[in-house]
Amino acid sequence: MAVVKKMIAATLVLAFMFGLSAVPVYADELELEAESAILIEAETGTVLFSKNADARLYPASLTKIMTLLIAMEEMKQGKVDWDTRLTASQKAWETGEGGLTSTMFLNIGQEVTFEELLKGIAVVSANDACVVVAEHLYGSEAAFVQKMNERAEELGLENTHFMNSHGLHDPNHYMSAADVARLSTYFLKTQPEAAAFLAIPEYTFNEIRQFNNNPLLGNYPGVDGIKTGYTPEAGHCLSASSLQGDMRLIAVVMGNSSNATRRQDSEALLDYGFREFELLTLYEAGEVVTSLPVIRGEKRELAVKVKEPVAVVVARGQSAASFEEKITLPESLAAPVEAGQSLGKLQLFNSDGDAVSEVELLAAAPVERLGFFKALFRSIGDFFAGLWQRGREAISG
Repeated sequence: MAVVKKMIAATLVLAFMFGLSAVPVYADELELEAESAILIEAETGTVLFSKNADARLYPASLTKIMTLLIAMEEMKQGKVDWDTRLTASQKAWETGEGGLTSTMFLNIGQEVTFEELLKGIAVVSANDACVVVAEHLYGSEAAFVQKMNERAEELGLENTHFMNSHGLHDPNHYMSAADVARLSTYFLKTQPEAAAFLAIPEYTFNEIRQFNNNPLLGNYPGVDGIKTGYTPEAGHCLSASSLQGDMRLIAVVMGNSSNATRRQDSEALLDYGFREFELLTLYEAGEVVTSLPVIRGEKRELAVKVKEPVAVVVARGQSAASFEEKITLPESLAAPVEAGQSLGKLQLFNSDGDAVSEVELLAAAPVERLGFFKALFRSIGDFFAGLWQRGREAISG
């Protein structure tokens, strides 16, 4: 394998997240009431602030991010579609407690489309809708919850365990702020249709008008989700997403004493992130970064592109610093090569030698294999071209 290294300009401020292990640089600037909090940049996963972020706390309705994720994934597998009608059970009605908890006021036996139920979960945090969706997709809420826990493990949510689909209190039901941030980021990236529901300001069902509880929605620039939560045991929780320019930040607070402090802490986190940091995109998704020779291909060279954007978070106003780019590829390729074929990887390292980003490298276009006679003619042509070049060099030399 060939390894190519070069230096590129940028200043890395924090370590790459998806392990959520970075230490905030300016953490002392923020004093939050929240028991636990984290701020990340969504594209790279860079941690910009962290307070007690791995603690296992009661998430309340932040749980519903996972419920929505699984519901959408099952729809994409063909189990349901937007217009599929689901029936509200006795258990679903009881979970709504006749309006004493967050509910969309389903009646027992009422048939509701899958789309309406997901809107109810996203906008008004409907506990009854969660049970209806869970029972329809997996036969029982218990089976659905088992899937939730399996999915949490697959996503690397190490401090998460679910006991129900809605987040009503159970002593064995918990998440960490870091896990909520990771799940929120994944949901927004992979489920844009359902994510759009989270930005709907109000929702009317059964002639009952209710409002989205996200205190930042419509009140803070760029906020378009994602989910609130509250129980007496959990306190006030919020995962908030704000997109300003090309940078999206996810702020998670858990264990606030009131909706007011939940809002204040979330705004303080977002203010801090947008004030102190910016996102530098080094390569756009699909951008060609190098090329490879192709053996016996109709084309002699193949363009190599990045599968995803290559970006880093830097301190605002910072520019040049040492940043190492490492490209790992084979010396050459034998045709045929398919477009999109995985070829290697591109990694970025900070000045401490820590990996801060890694993306897959793909073939930018297909290359067909030369037939026998075409390959023979090319070899003969190359031979005589070589003789001609050496002759010219001998004469000129």
